[in-house]
Amino acid sequence: MAKKSITKRWIFNNVGVIILALLVIEMAIIYAIQNYFYSSAKQYLVSKINAVTSVLSIHSQDSAANFSAEIRNTLETFNEKDKIELMAINSKGRVVLTSSGFSPDADTLMPDYEEAMISGEGSYIGKLASGEKILAVSVPISSMNSEYSSVRVVTSLAEIDNTIKTYTVVVSIVGLIIIIIIISTGLYFAGSIVKPIRQISSIARKFAMGDFSVRIRNNSDDEIGELCTAINHMADELSNAEAMKNEFISSVSHELRTPLTAIKGWAETLMLDSDSNPDTMKKGVGVIVNETERLSQMVEELLDFSRMQNGHFTLQNANMDILAELGDAVLIYSDKAKRENIQIIYHEPEMLPFVFGDKNRIRQVFINIIDNAVKYSSAGDTVVIDASESDGNIIVSVADTGCGIKESDLAKVKTKFYKANHTRRGSGIGLAVADEIIGMHGGTMDITSAGEGKGTTVTITLPAKIQ
Repeated sequence: MAKKSITKRWIFNNVGVIILALLVIEMAIIYAIQNYFYSSAKQYLVSKINAVTSVLSIHSQDSAANFSAEIRNTLETFNEKDKIELMAINSKGRVVLTSSGFSPDADTLMPDYEEAMISGEGSYIGKLASGEKILAVSVPISSMNSEYSSVRVVTSLAEIDNTIKTYTVVVSIVGLIIIIIIISTGLYFAGSIVKPIRQISSIARKFAMGDFSVRIRNNSDDEIGELCTAINHMADELSNAEAMKNEFISSVSHELRTPLTAIKGWAETLMLDSDSNPDTMKKGVGVIVNETERLSQMVEELLDFSRMQNGHFTLQNANMDILAELGDAVLIYSDKAKRENIQIIYHEPEMLPFVFGDKNRIRQVFINIIDNAVKYSSAGDTVVIDASESDGNIIVSVADTGCGIKESDLAKVKTKFYKANHTRRGSGIGLAVADEIIGMHGGTMDITSAGEGKGTTVTITLPAKIQ
């Protein structure tokens, strides 16, 4: 199937219509020019023949004058015989006298004469037997003398036709110049659109093949330029997403390998050393349980993320005591923080309003946030947890004095697969899942940091249940 081109379609559709319109206009102009010159020539002949008939009318009223002699004299003294031939036609319809002295053939057509005998004046544009184009005008004079029925003037249209041809050529050249200008400017305009579109199409195919290194050259500030800018931005985002996806795969692989290695190592140790002392057995089983729980938590994060992507993530909403869920999350990490010499300070209020939501998902968010606070803190750091009510909202903040987040990373930390700090464990989707859960509860999760080494604060805002 032939490839369709915007340029070809533009030429066949737009230019075709414009050329057709110009041709119609040219034909109308040429017709108007021809009609003007022919009408002017006819009016001139009519004025001349009327002058002749006026003179003949005066002679016809003089009884002493010889009418035939006067007609002959008028024809012989006709002052424009070099351009116009004056004829006298007898009562039988034959030309008997001419200003040139040459009579036309008897079979020469004279439609103007026939028209004049019926309507009082006749005109005719036609060709002689020689091929010469003529204009003839006839006026009856039978009322002046019974011997003559009409006088006729004839002139050649060769000079007028040459003038009309000159005007026709000029009009045609002007029309051709207009068409050339329209086609040239149109092709330039179409090219300014088609060229970047072809470039966009070529680069988009490279994007489809996974090559995000190329960019579209943008030299315009119009809609095409905006499209190029948008596609380049899309390529940047896709490139970042691809890099984050690869980083995510690498991180998850590492995160899975570490606990699996520990589980395998301790399992082999316990299996080979069946007589190991109770302390070793307890330590090995503890490691296996902890690493298995870590694997389970990671798998749950991945499953939650997959459900969110597929739109199958649901909530089991009910009235819940948010302090109970927050307290459980704090309790889970208290011993771990103590082992790592990290202090957790929990400012627990006496009471907070209920929240309508999924308690398991909210607890999952608290666990994720506190886990991050502990994970990105070092020995001697502090994690401060606050909960309060303000303007009908429950506000929970988790602030740590850990490694902090660079300002350039703050806007991206809630993006899936993104990890601001690659030295700490984690899959990079925990905050994305937590943010999605809070959003589904009608709340917000804000992350702030004064910079690297200055700690991070996560603030969760949830609407309180209206009593």
